[in-house]
Amino acid sequence: MSSHAGGAGPVAVEPMPGYWELMTRASSAMLDAWRGCTDCGLELSKRTLRENAFITWSEAALFFFCAFLWTQVRRGLTQSVFMPLSRWCRLMPKDAAKMPESAWKLVFYTMSWSYSTYLLFFSSYSFFHDPPSVFYNWERGLPVPADIAIAYLIQGSFYGHSIYATVYMDAWRKDSAVMVVHHIITLALISFSYAFRYHNVGILVLFLHDINDIQLEFTKVNVYLKSRGGSYHLLNDVLSNMVSISFSITWFWFRLYWFPLKVLYATCVSSIQSVPNIPFYFFFNTLLFALLLMNIYWFLFIVVFVVKVLKMKEVNDVREYEDEEVDKAAAGLLRDSQAETDDAGNHSSAQGNHVQNGVTKEKHL
Repeated sequence: MSSHAGGAGPVAVEPMPGYWELMTRASSAMLDAWRGCTDCGLELSKRTLRENAFITWSEAALFFFCAFLWTQVRRGLTQSVFMPLSRWCRLMPKDAAKMPESAWKLVFYTMSWSYSTYLLFFSSYSFFHDPPSVFYNWERGLPVPADIAIAYLIQGSFYGHSIYATVYMDAWRKDSAVMVVHHIITLALISFSYAFRYHNVGILVLFLHDINDIQLEFTKVNVYLKSRGGSYHLLNDVLSNMVSISFSITWFWFRLYWFPLKVLYATCVSSIQSVPNIPFYFFFNTLLFALLLMNIYWFLFIVVFVVKVLKMKEVNDVREYEDEEVDKAAAGLLRDSQAETDDAGNHSSAQGNHVQNGVTKEKHL
């Protein structure tokens, strides 16, 4: 059975609700579901998991292989492309230390969001324009279309890699602990939504989130590039400011407007209407609401970010630590980068600290 929009189901497209309708109808639907669950508990969860979760050992093995592959691809691109590019551009040491991370994420999220956009707007899926359709024709063990399965493999393995990368490869920031929690929740949503065949709504969630990561990393790359070569570059400064404003607008529009009104309404209200006894209803909605709360949490950083731009202050990532230790450690980047070509990238980290894009720095989770 295909999950394409051409399948059986209601033809009329439901109008998108408002915030009030979301809160009232979602709370009513969840309360009714809770009252109607007479045998909710651990035993029901175990039974539901056995009867409705479908992931093969080969799929799990492919996930771990691809997560490992993303790590190796990032290391390879960092050593062969991003680090040489930062030396060629003669970036300031502290910027050269962080540029490879942003460049890597920019490449990945551009690729992944482009693919999600293709699925939602250039194929036969109508999930964006008709979110309730994500649950039409749902049944347990539903075959996952190959194009959506590819998207899930790409995204799931990347977030598996990202949990490791946030702790051991990325620069440590004020919200890095929250970022680890975010990656774990996202990976849980991806894995369980695939196993329970909620892949249609999963594609919609990924589409609504990845666009902001593209804009964030593009802004950061331009912030690093505007002071390259010991001189100021107006074009990169203008681009960083323009995209930072666009990032703020799209964050609200995609993650705080479309995400709750399209996705959460569909998962809380439409799901029960289409599948009265839909499995793990509370589990998935709890994770999605947790994702919404984190989006609100990060929006507070964005408000500070916009205020800095409006006050014509220098645009930087407000999540960064401003310790002198970071700048001192970054000062050795060019020497470390040159040594990398001599010893094939085998750096020893003094005092047992982590090595992040060539910079030695203590990290605490």
